[in-house]
Parts: sequence; C-alpha cells; structure tokens
Amino acid sequence: MSFAPRARSAPGSRLRASLTPCVAAGLAALLAGCGPSNGPTLRAPAVGPVAQQAAPPAAPAPATPSQKIGSGPVKVGLVLPLTQSSGAPSMVGTSLRNAAELAMTEAGADDITLIVKDDHSSPDGARAAAQEAVAEGADLVIGPLFAPNVREVGRVARGSGKPVIAFSTDSSSAGSGVYLLSFLPESYVDRVIDYAATRGKKSMAAMVPENDYGRVAEAAFQQAAARNGVRVMAIEHYRPGDAAAAASKVAALGGQIDALFIPEQADAMPAVSQALTAAGLDGKKVQIIGTGLWNDARVLKLPALQGAWFSAPENGGYNAFVDRYKAKYGSDPTRIATLGYDAVSLAAALAHTQGGQRYSEGVLTNRAGFNGADGVFRFTPEGGNERGLAVLEVTPGGTTPVSPAPKSFAGAS
Repeated sequence: MSFAPRARSAPGSRLRASLTPCVAAGLAALLAGCGPSNGPTLRAPAVGPVAQQAAPPAAPAPATPSQKIGSGPVKVGLVLPLTQSSGAPSMVGTSLRNAAELAMTEAGADDITLIVKDDHSSPDGARAAAQEAVAEGADLVIGPLFAPNVREVGRVARGSGKPVIAFSTDSSSAGSGVYLLSFLPESYVDRVIDYAATRGKKSMAAMVPENDYGRVAEAAFQQAAARNGVRVMAIEHYRPGDAAAAASKVAALGGQIDALFIPEQADAMPAVSQALTAAGLDGKKVQIIGTGLWNDARVLKLPALQGAWFSAPENGGYNAFVDRYKAKYGSDPTRIATLGYDAVSLAAALAHTQGGQRYSEGVLTNRAGFNGADGVFRFTPEGGNERGLAVLEVTPGGTTPVSPAPKSFAGAS
C-alpha cells in the first residue's frame, strides 16, 4: 500500500499521506507501499517489548477533566496510566502521553483531536476513562497499557462499536475490535527460532523462568520448534534468581544440543550469565538464543552472551524518535513510548486518508500493514499483531544484525 505524503514543514510530514489507487488503507511515513520492496511506514525503535505489567488494585477513580490535544474533527480517546494507584505520577504514562503529543505536533493536529484520560493504573479507572472518552465522541480508543485495564476498556468500546488499539503484551487481552500494538513475546520467539532453524540448529534445550513471560515464551518456543522440525531435548524451569540447577542440567546434555533458548528479562540476565559460566556452557559450542528483552546494555556486555542471538526491532527508527523526543521534552523516553507515537500517527493518517471507514476492521487489519518507528507491523483479525523483526548477534561493541528486519510483508503469508 502506498501513500503519498502531503507537503508539510514539520518533520513528521512523512506520516501524513493521501491514498493512491494502489490500495485502500495505510499510512505515509507510518505506512507502506504496494510493491514487494516497499514497506508500510510510521517511524522506528531499538529495545524489545516490556514484560506484561500487572495493574495494581485501586479504588474507582473519580471522573477527571479531559485534556485535549489537537483540533481535528475526528475524536480519539487516549487512555493512559498518567498516575499510579498511589496517586504519584507515572513515568511510563507521561512518556506515552508525550510521544502521542509529539506525533500530533509532527503530523496530526488538524485531523484528529486527542481526548486524554488518566486510568489511574486501575481497571475501574480504565473503564471510567473509556466511558468518558466514548461519551465525548471518540471514534477510536488508544490505550491502555495494563492487561486488566485493556479488558475493561474493550468491554466499553465494543458496547459502543468503537475499536481499541492497546499496549498490553498479554495476548489474552486482545479480541475482536481490540488490537495490540505492543511487542508480543510470541513474535520474538517465532522470529529467532525460525532463523536458528535456517542456520542448521536442530536440537535445542530451554531454560525458562517461572513467571508469566516465561510461560508464554515457552509455549511459543514449543510451537516454533515443532513447526521447524527442531528436537526439544529438555526444558528446565527455574525460579527467578536461581538458575544454577537448570544450567547444570542443560550442560549435562553435552553434544546432544546445538542451541539453548532463554526467555529471560534483562535485569535477571547477569545472574543467568553467571550460572551458564559456572555450569561450563560455552556459547561458542551451543548457540545461546533470547528475545527482544535482551536489547539492553546490561545484557549486551555480559561475557557469556557474546555471540548470542535475539530478535528485536532494528534500532534506527527508535534512535531517530529518541532524538526528536529529547529535543522537545529534554529527557529520554521510556522504551515503549514509540507505541504511543505510532498509535497516534496511525490514527491521524487513517483519519486523513480513509474517510468514514478510517477505523473499520478492514482498514485496521489490511494485510499490507503499516510502517512505524519500530518497523513494519500489521494487526490480525483476532487482535494480535505481526512485526517485521531483525535477528541481532551480541558483539563486544553492542549488536550486529545477522538477519535484517523485512521492510514489508510482501510475500509473507
């Protein structure tokens, strides 16, 4: 799908576009082209997904006045955890809100009006925020972040026939009309295991932390291994911070395995790295594999992980986003701020190009997808997403791409 950008002086003009005869939906610098070499285009990031956050319980939040950004005729609700359940400001929520404002400044202020609502980091607050946004005329709800909150917003939005683009990494919170723009663990696992299989890795083990992310990643790993004809010799579970026994059991497999998958968070990887070294697991003999959570300086400097592979968005688009964010706000964004930027850029571009069908299922799930700060992505009818991810190798200087991210979904099933 191809969109010709409308001329503007702002740096985000590439996100604005007019539809060409080539397709029926997409975005300009956020969206993509019809030809096999042309990808959608929004803008792009470096680090991987965030582990699914559990929203802390909180009392029902009172209605709060809406903040509005922009002056366009199409109204879009933006439901974010601007405050924590304790009432303290939320750095993540503020960063997402700033990124949304940046997108409006660059591309969308005269096409949409954002109705910004605080969900107070609670399901009750999210439900109230969604009800207020819909009552104020929102055609689309962007956010929230936490899975329980997404479910509440989804119920409200579905009851009014409005779609949702949310940020949870919990796939179970998706559904008809509720689309997740987040970095899903399943996407990371599929990409890196598929790549490893093409490089001849056919006998693997896994060390899996006993947490929600680990359970989701383990299921995806088993499915990807079966799809690629990979033998799974062992799956060893461990409590967070106690990986030594699991590492020893994997090391005992010796030459029976040629790869080891570890779906662990960045902050836990130093201890896991020590366990691998103590157990005698040599990354030069057994390929170490992880997910986009490893795209973190704390992981990239670990000696035991030099040469390891993990899947993640390529960094160029994210780095460019960070530069613009810092220039406007004087601070670094949180890693997931690009989700707010891309969601608002998408909403603005579709409002500009798609008329009354702008947020219909057919437009949002167009198979050509869109191109954002983190590369190409597309929504599935079930509410999940597929992303064009790179496979990166850990090197002394950081990372080196060993398999670049696709620039479009041309040729993909």
